[in-house]
Amino acid sequence: MSNRATPGAGEGLPRPAPTGSDGRSPASTARDLILILDFGAQYTQLIARRVREQKVYSEIHPFNLPLARIRELAPRGIILSGGPSSCYEDGAPRVSAELFELGIPVLGICYGAQLAAFLLGGKVVAAERREYGRAMLKVTGDADGLFHGFQPGEEIAVWMSHGDRIEALPAGFGVTGESVNCPAAAMAAPSRKFWGVQFHPEVAHTPRGGEILANFLFRICGCAPTWTMASFVSEAVSAVAAKVGPGGRAVCGLSGGVDSSVAAALVLRAIGARLTCIFVDTGLQRAGEAAQVESLFRDAFKADLRVIDASARFLDKLAGVTDPEQKRKIIGREFIAVFEEQAKSVGGADFLVQGTLYPDVIESVSHKGPSAVIKSHHNVGGLPERMRLALVEPLRELFKDEVRALGAELGLPHHVLWRQPFPGPGLAVRVLGEVTRERCDVLRAADAIIEQEIRAAGLYESIWQAFGVLLPVRTVGVMGDGRTYANVLAIRAVHSKDGMTADWVPLPYDLLATLSSRIVNEVKGVNRVVYDISSKPPATIEWE
Repeated sequence: MSNRATPGAGEGLPRPAPTGSDGRSPASTARDLILILDFGAQYTQLIARRVREQKVYSEIHPFNLPLARIRELAPRGIILSGGPSSCYEDGAPRVSAELFELGIPVLGICYGAQLAAFLLGGKVVAAERREYGRAMLKVTGDADGLFHGFQPGEEIAVWMSHGDRIEALPAGFGVTGESVNCPAAAMAAPSRKFWGVQFHPEVAHTPRGGEILANFLFRICGCAPTWTMASFVSEAVSAVAAKVGPGGRAVCGLSGGVDSSVAAALVLRAIGARLTCIFVDTGLQRAGEAAQVESLFRDAFKADLRVIDASARFLDKLAGVTDPEQKRKIIGREFIAVFEEQAKSVGGADFLVQGTLYPDVIESVSHKGPSAVIKSHHNVGGLPERMRLALVEPLRELFKDEVRALGAELGLPHHVLWRQPFPGPGLAVRVLGEVTRERCDVLRAADAIIEQEIRAAGLYESIWQAFGVLLPVRTVGVMGDGRTYANVLAIRAVHSKDGMTADWVPLPYDLLATLSSRIVNEVKGVNRVVYDISSKPPATIEWE
């Protein structure tokens, strides 16, 4: 069993034509597809990432995707993810045994391997000794399949995360790898087009996992490494143009961040002057945000850009609100309301462009598997039920590193593409407690210092996010000859690849000292600075 976590993605652009009866598109013959069926594993999104890193397109779907839909998608291969359940329990998520009769290669990972063994006549039981963490796998076979390039008897480090084990294999299955606590740690039934591993090849803790996945993709499934950002641009531009139509108009919200900038640049390429970009000053942005957006899109891209000062409106709505989810939903509703108002003045705008990414959907909507919702993202959970603008979300199935690669393909400057992520609700989820203009100004000033010093230390691009959090706590201090009673500011810096997991950054002590000194001396209202040393999980990157 894997640890419980979140599922995978939603439906977005691009999709290869033609369109199926459910409004989505079956896999194109010009682009290979690996279908990932999600059983609620914490690593499902990592499987998708690892497949895409091999330049093969992957999609995550719920485990109960109908067989008819699978046939329609015509994937080159299917991967069954891990999951938190025991496959022999009543109510456990299962696929139909007919899946294994489709003639499509299937790779089962952890729960996926156990489920296949169970459905095809094997025996799965609760293990006497569970396996979590690092283990050594002895390769015993399958030199022409998953373990091509590995030596017989070779031992490799793998990452285990399960409490069940396969007691007996189905007829026609053979063991291809074993560990001390797991005699069937890898298996294969080539005649049935099934391969299974009890470990997780998708995680970094399985150093040769990439080779194993590559063997499945290329040797077993016969995929071609053709899914690149250049091909994505072509498909996405065509998809956006088709969705908006030859005479349609769209509005796009620019925040100054990577996601909205890349989304706007992509849609500009698709529909040109029929896109109006709108920067809404919510009063919750970083320092100098509006000027940077104007410089890039009005001056460099020659886009139709409107800058709207709605800060008083947002801050009034947030007055007295302290609950994080309520903050997010208020900001989401107001953001869309402003856009609807602006769309009327644009004239004929029927579409709203948003820079929603894969992790936004994964963490917001539990509709791709039996997993739990962590939090709502303002582009997803905060949307009002009756929105007057149809959504165009061209980045909805991309991870952050893919978005940066896409932006480079579109010609966006390096400093824009490598700007650290910023939450959709802005400073509202970094000002803990009530959000006021005064408290936002305090945090904005501190945040600017943090960015300046992180850049000066040469660490900005190696850190996923570094920012300040204004706490709803005041402490006693001494400045000069007087007593102070002022705010506490927390500094947060994390390493991450996609925001799904994160480790805190051990910033040098001298840098922390400089940050504390500058913030306390230069930001009126702060007399104490603390450093957050929590990783994700168990914490999240943002405090709210």
